[in-house]
Order: sequence, then C-alpha cells, then structure tokens
Amino acid sequence: MADNSTLVSETGRSLLADSSVLDSKIIETSKENVFRAAVLDVEEEMPQIETRLVLVQEAGKREELLKALEEIKMPYIKTDTIEELGDSDSPELETIFVVSDFQAPIFSNLCKADCRVIGPPVVLHCAQKGEPLPFSCRPLYCASMLNLVLCFTGFRKKDELVKLVTLVHHMGGIIRRDFSSKVTHLVANSTHGDKFRIAVSLGIPIVKAEWIYKAWEKRNEIDFCAADDDFRNQFKVPPFQDCMLSFLGFSDDEKANMEEMTEMQGGHYLPVGDERCTHLVVEESTVKDLPFEPLKKLYVVKQEWFWGSIQMDARAGESMYLFEKSESPDFKKSVSLLSLSTPNSNRKRRRLKETLAQLTRETDMSPFPPRKRPSAEHSLSIGSLLDISNTPESSTASGETPKSCARPSKNSTPLPVKQSARWQVAKELYQTESNYVDILTTIIQLFQVPLEKEGQLGGPILAQEEIKTIFGSIPDILDVHIKIKEDLEDLMINWTESKSIGDIILKYSKDLLKTYPPFVNFFEMSKETITRCEKQKPRFHAFLKINQAKPECGRQSLAELLIRPVQRLPSVALLLNDIKKHTAEENPDKVTLERAIESLKEVMTHINEDKRKTEAQRQFFDVVYEVDGCPANLLSSHRSLVQRLETVALGDDLCDRGEQVTLFLFNDCLEIARKRHKVIGAFKSPHGHTRPPASLKHVVLMPLSQIKKVLDIRETEDCQKAFALVVRPPTELNNKLLSFQMTTEDPRKEDWLKTLCRHVANTICKADAENLIYVADPDSVEVNTKDMDSTLSRASRAIKKTSKKVTRAFSFSKTPKRALRRALMSHSATEGRSPSAANEGYIGSRLTSTSSLAGVPSPSLISLPSIFERRSHTLSRSTTHLI
Repeated sequence: MADNSTLVSETGRSLLADSSVLDSKIIETSKENVFRAAVLDVEEEMPQIETRLVLVQEAGKREELLKALEEIKMPYIKTDTIEELGDSDSPELETIFVVSDFQAPIFSNLCKADCRVIGPPVVLHCAQKGEPLPFSCRPLYCASMLNLVLCFTGFRKKDELVKLVTLVHHMGGIIRRDFSSKVTHLVANSTHGDKFRIAVSLGIPIVKAEWIYKAWEKRNEIDFCAADDDFRNQFKVPPFQDCMLSFLGFSDDEKANMEEMTEMQGGHYLPVGDERCTHLVVEESTVKDLPFEPLKKLYVVKQEWFWGSIQMDARAGESMYLFEKSESPDFKKSVSLLSLSTPNSNRKRRRLKETLAQLTRETDMSPFPPRKRPSAEHSLSIGSLLDISNTPESSTASGETPKSCARPSKNSTPLPVKQSARWQVAKELYQTESNYVDILTTIIQLFQVPLEKEGQLGGPILAQEEIKTIFGSIPDILDVHIKIKEDLEDLMINWTESKSIGDIILKYSKDLLKTYPPFVNFFEMSKETITRCEKQKPRFHAFLKINQAKPECGRQSLAELLIRPVQRLPSVALLLNDIKKHTAEENPDKVTLERAIESLKEVMTHINEDKRKTEAQRQFFDVVYEVDGCPANLLSSHRSLVQRLETVALGDDLCDRGEQVTLFLFNDCLEIARKRHKVIGAFKSPHGHTRPPASLKHVVLMPLSQIKKVLDIRETEDCQKAFALVVRPPTELNNKLLSFQMTTEDPRKEDWLKTLCRHVANTICKADAENLIYVADPDSVEVNTKDMDSTLSRASRAIKKTSKKVTRAFSFSKTPKRALRRALMSHSATEGRSPSAANEGYIGSRLTSTSSLAGVPSPSLISLPSIFERRSHTLSRSTTHLI
C-alpha cells in the first residue's frame, strides 16, 4: 500500500486527508473567541451561548475534576446515560461531554451523534493554565500532542495505521498525508522512501510508532508533552535500521569498532559477500577494486557515509557516497572511443553527453577537494619542531573564522643574492610560524566552527561548555600569530641584516602572556574532555573520524593538533637563540633578541606558575567532590593541598576502630574523612556531565594549630606503620589521642611525619619542627595492628556497628564522651634507657618534665613523658637500637 493512501473510518471521514480546512476553522473560531469583546464594541450585541459540561459515568466520580470545575466556575451536570439529557440541541446551549474511557460503548454513541467529546485531562489542563477549552471537531482526550503535525511513511497494514491516526487525533495532533514544511514529526516504519529523505535533509525528527503508543499510555499526566526531547529521543529511528552492513579494507581494530557502532545504531553486520547485505562500506584508500561483482540492490559506499550517518543521527543518502572503481580499463576504453567523428544519431549523441556528464561529476563533485601540493615557501626544515608535512597552505573549510584568517598571503619571499646563516634561521622561523598559523586555522575551521554551528542535523553534537573546554583561547592565539606572521613576512620580503627580529616578538609579548595561559593550563582537561566525549557520544566520534581523515589534518587527531600551542613558545625561543648566535655583536638586534628571549621565558614562567595554581584549585575541587559533607570554608585562596594519606583508625575517638580513614593534609589544616558505607547515586550536572558519587564522608576539619604532639609509634611484630596525634580541640578541656595505621607504602612513615610536623611548625610559627615528633611504645598507648585484617576482627566491628545503631535508635540520651587514654607507666629511670651503660645518664637527662612535654598544662597527660622520647639529631646515633 502506498504511503499517501487514504484511510476511511466507520463514520466515513478520511483519517489521512489533510485537515487544513478543519484547522482553519479552529483558528478562526479561536480568534473569534479572543476578539469577541472587541467585536461587540463595534457590532450589535450577539446572543450569548452558554457552555455546559456533562460528566458521563466515571468522569463524574473524579474528585480532582470536580474541584477544577468549581475553581473555574464552569457549570456541569452528571449523567450515566445520554437519554437522561433528552434533546441537547439548542442554539443557546453548547453541550460538551467529558468521557473517561474512549473505548466504552457510550463514547461510540456520542461520536455517531456528532457530539463534542473531550477527556478529563483536557479540562484539568485548561484549568491549570487558565485557558478556555479548545475547540475540536474530533474527540479530544488530552493535549499531549497539541500543535504537532505528523506524517506517516512505510506502514503497510491498514489496521495499524488507522489505530495510530486515531490515537494522534485523541491527543490533539494533526495528520498530513503529504510531507510539507509544516510537518513537525515523521513516524517511520522504514528508512526508505522520499518522505524519509526529505525529513533527514530538513532535520525533522523521525520516530517509531512506539512513540505514539507510549505517549497514549501517559495520556492522564497533565503536564506531559510528547514532543519533549528526552521522551522523544527514546523512540527515534536509528541511522542503520533495516540495514545489513559489511566492511571491506579496514584493519581488524577499525572493523571491530565499526561493527560495534553498527549494532549501537540499530543495524547488523555480515561478512563480505553475504547476499543479505544491503550496504558494503569500503575503505577507498586501500581498496581499488571489489573482489566480486556486487548485486544491483547492494549499495557500495565509502566510509564517509557510515560516519556521516552517525554524525547526523540519520541514514545519509547513498548517492553522494557511492564507491566507484578508479580508472578501470573498460572505462578508459569507453572514454578513448569518444571523438568528434561520432555518428550523427540522437542516441549516440545522448550517450556522449551522459558520458561527459559522468566525467564532469567525477572530477568536479568529489567529496573532498583535491589536495594542493605545499609550496617551497612553506616546506619545513628537518629540524623544525612543527613538522607536519601533510598540512596544506590554507584550509578550504567554510564557516566563521577569526577576522585575520581570511587575509590573503603576500607574495612569496624573494631569495637574496647571498644567503647568510642569520637569514636561513630567520626564514625557518617564518616557515614554522606560517605552518603553525595553518594548523590553528585548520583546528578552528574544520572542528570548532562546525561544532558551534546552529541548526545541526540531529541537534548539537556537543554542549557549548564542552566546546569551550576543548578549544579554549585558540581563536585569540591565532589572531596574535597571524599578526606575527605578517610582520615576519614583511621582514623577509624587505630583508637586510639590520632588520630587527626581536622587536616583532617584543611587540606581541603582552598578547602572548594574555592568550596562552588559559589554554595551556587547561590543556589536560581539554584532552580528557575529547576522550570522554568520544567514548560517550557516538556522533562526536563519527565527527572526528570524518574530519581527521581529511588531508587538512595530515592524518593527525584533534588532540595531536591541539598540542601545538603547548609546543610553540619553546620552539620560538630555540629559534631566537639560533638567530642570536648568527647575529654580529655590532648588530643592534643582538640586544633586542636577548630581551625577546627573556620576555618569552617570562611568559613561559608565568604559564607554569599559573598552571600550578590551576592544578591546586582542581585538587581542591576534587577533594570537595570526593568528600560528602565537606565544609565550605575549606576552599580558600591561600590554602593548598600538600599530601593525601590512606590509613585505618586504631582508636574509637573519631570513628570505629578498623574503619578506613583518609587524611588530606593542607598547608594549615587537616581534613579527616572516612569511607562511606552506602554510596549515593552519581551527580549529573545541567550540562550532562556525570560526576562519580562521593566515596568519603566528612569527619572533622582540624586546624594544624590544634596538633600539640606527633607520636611515632615504634615498629614491632604486633604494630606496623602506626602513628598518633595529640590534639586539643578548642571546645574540649582535655587532650585527645588519635591513632592511625598507614595502609600504603608511599609515602614512607618518616617522610609523612616530617612533612606533617613542618607544616604544623609553620602554622604555630616555630622553627624547630623536629621537636614536635616523639617516639612511643605501642603498649604504652594501647595500640595494636595485629588483628586489623583478621576475619574475626571484621566480624566484631560489624557486630559492634550494628549494636551501636540499635542502641542509638532506642536511646533517649546522648552517647557519653569517650575518655582520653592515660599513660599508666610510672616515671622511672629504667624506662626508655638504652642497654648501654654509657648512655644511661645522658638519656635520663634528656627526658623532659611533664609540663614541658605537653606544652600546656593538662591533667590528662601527667605521665606522658615516661612514654615518649624526644627525637633529636644528637640522640639519633646513640638510640637507634631503641627505635
């Protein structure tokens, strides 16, 4: 059955006939309602027509419907049968029937009687929006497809099409039999036909029939709209629906990637030569001839058709991408037979015209323009840092570019009679600069401009934020270097040994300082964005495949092209050094070149410093996103992340013993976070970026000034890689002892403790950071790491955690504070002494008093001096065996 066939319903109305006449009546009626008040001022008063709603059967039992009618003060009556109303035909009374079930017999009777029927969602929608009831000559259940114009293609079964058209009318949609510019959606059951081709070219959304069925299932949702992008995209027709693809001439990795993409885009792949195949995708650069004679129904296309279909999110037309044999003998023979002495018959003349037209199409309508051979002026030397042999002089891509891109190049540089070494290096500087400008122009014209173009088929490939992250300040960098290139070109055309090259660099040094840091600092983020989008967005992957295969890119990826600005300034500095070496001492440019080199070094130094600051800020935000409940005051301009340490808690002060704890050491504070027991769902930003869920839970943010002592716990068989902190919170009267065990080999415990003490000393303005570290016995502070990884210990922690939750659930009072551990060992001369008799008196003299050790008077640390030994450079040799 043809697409434009007319279907007739039981009432004799054409379901697929254009409803333009009815639409015009609706528009005229609505306009009449809107401007009725104005008409009454100039015309005679017309008789008022009263609208009455009749709630039929179940509709009269819906409370939300009755409430809405009372709010808008709409008169209504309830009825179970139509016969109760009697004759409702009255010129002064308009009766609208509200029916909840459009499948009930009473609905069919109302339709046969040509009554105006609506569904409850229409009344609720108009009451919510404060709008009058819409006029419709057909039954209208809801407004989810209001103002949508649909066209159908590819449907062969009449019953299915009748059902779909009826549902669209019930949801307020309009049907067009022929495709026109007014059509908003094409419902396709096949990817063949003229309607499908026109919809693809116009960018009209193409959806499956399931879209209508699912929209009808949501008919009772008042705020639902079938045209919503998120809902509609679930039912879009994939590019390779009904397609069987084979791939010829590709590597194994490329073939596997394309087969995977085929299935993702709704198609299937078959081995080469299978008769069921509908498309044979050929790598034109490696395949010169087909291994078999293709069937007439088989499309033999280039790979650009494959990636172009994915990019536009619809099957591209095959005629533009057909693969043709290059210079086949038979074709050459047919061309050679053409001559001016062709017989004067109409048939042969027509054949001659067709052959010439074919030759014209092959030479003039190639998908890619013929590549120009680089001129000698732009060819690069062997030692150039910007060697890209496949980059042409200029890009032929269209689109908006920076204002300087379109400026024509001046005449080629004439060769002087005598070529000095200074001239040779200066020419290389100009050549690399010209080539660098071509690379930046290619990046903008071939990648950035098409991605930013409005009205892309299938919608935007990337969000504007992603495009800005990838390309950054590339246009600004290009504008600066175009000016540098023009000045260098003038210098080379009017070359003399006294010409100053350094003045050109100094002239634009401030512009370089302004444009380069924003790009270089976020270059790693740019690469990460490209990698992420290429994996998550097939259309962007196809876009890169199409453009990176063009000769303008020189077979380089976008990420490889974007690294050129990072390399450019060091390359210019090296060339300026070479020019300075070949510049005579009496030449005034000698001093200018030195200043230019110093200015470039300042730019690169500023870039490095700015990059370090940027990385520090990124680390800050990584901590904030990783730690759930992280305090906002952690973010500060003067604060920087020093080190991160993974540990296990050995005490019960901050969290349960054996729980995984992460320490984030900043230059003035210590963020302590524990591992989350239940990880919440991932956070999705408004731009579609999915951030991993927070894996840590905030425990405490501790200023380093609260750390009074750092305890290095001796290594024993039962205690490995343990340390403790003696802290005094501002709201506590007593000190607390926080003990941890390191779970990683890097950093070493000694290095970590020294780093921690150094920043503590800087915070409290003390120079002797080593005096903050004390050595302690594990038994003295009751620290043991032997059972941390045992199964019994893990089970014990789980039982303890469960019992704690139950206790808190049934407790009416707060949990009492845990008491600080106190040292139980007495202050004796034998404790902490070395076995060597020569050192007994010396070590005893080094043991400090209680008050000096604690630093502040505290009753909870009376006996701590008997536990700790102060580590110093003097004692490091004599007490090594004790540690």
